[in-house]
Amino acid sequence: MKPLLAAIRFLTIAPVPGGWGTAEEDLARSVPWFPLVGLLLGAAAAGLAWVLSWTVPPMLAAAMLLVVLLSFSGCLHLDGLADTADGFLSSRPRERILEIMKDSHIGAMGVIAIACLLLLKFASLASLPAWLLWRAALLMPLAGRCAIVLHMALLPYVRPDGLAAVFYRRQPGRATVCWAVGVFALADFCLLGPVGMVVWVMCIMATGIFSAHVFRKIGGATGDTLGAVCELSEVVAVILLAIVPLGGGR
Repeated sequence: MKPLLAAIRFLTIAPVPGGWGTAEEDLARSVPWFPLVGLLLGAAAAGLAWVLSWTVPPMLAAAMLLVVLLSFSGCLHLDGLADTADGFLSSRPRERILEIMKDSHIGAMGVIAIACLLLLKFASLASLPAWLLWRAALLMPLAGRCAIVLHMALLPYVRPDGLAAVFYRRQPGRATVCWAVGVFALADFCLLGPVGMVVWVMCIMATGIFSAHVFRKIGGATGDTLGAVCELSEVVAVILLAIVPLGGGR
C-alpha cells in the first residue's frame, strides 16, 4: 500500500494523509504502480468527459477537460517538457544542455513547446465525438504514466542528486515494463478493439524514439525528460484517436 501511496504522491497533487508514501524506499518501490495511478486518473477524467460531452459545447468540453488533465500533476510534466525543449533545442554541448534544463527559468523554446502541445491536445480533444472523448480521457493519463516506466527502463539516470534519482534505486526491469505496456495494451483493446493496438504501438514507438534521442543528446534520463515523455505519449495517443478511423459510436 505504501508504494502505491508514494506513486500517487509523486505523480499527482492528490492529498495523501500524513507522511504516508514519503519514505525513500516506498518511492523506490512505487514505479510498478504508475500504470494503476494512470488508470485511476483516467477513470476520473473519463467520468468528467462523459458529463461535459452532454452538458457543454464540444470546444468548451475539450478546454475544460484539458485543464483538468493538466491539473492532475500540477503541470509538473508540462514543466519537464518545457525544460527539455529549452535544453535540447539550444544546440549546445551535453553539459550546457543539462545546465539549461536545471535552470528554473523558462526560455523561448520551452514556451513554444508548451504552446504547441496544448494546441495539439485541445484541437484533438475538440474534434472527438462524445462516445470517443471519454475513451481518450481515460487513455491519455495511462499512456503518459506507462511511457514514464518505459523511459526509465530504457535509460540510465544522469543526475545523481536529481528529483527522480530515488526511483532509479530499483530501475524498472522486464517484468515491470511488461506489466506497464500490458496494462496499456489491454485498456486500448478493451476500449477501441483491434484499432486500439495502433494507438498502443505508436505510443510505444514514440517513447522509444524519444528515449533514443535523449540518450544521444545527454546520455540518459532526467526528471525533465520523464515529464516530457509523459506529455509526448499523451499527445500522440489523442492525435491518433482524432485521425484514425474508428467507426461509429459505441
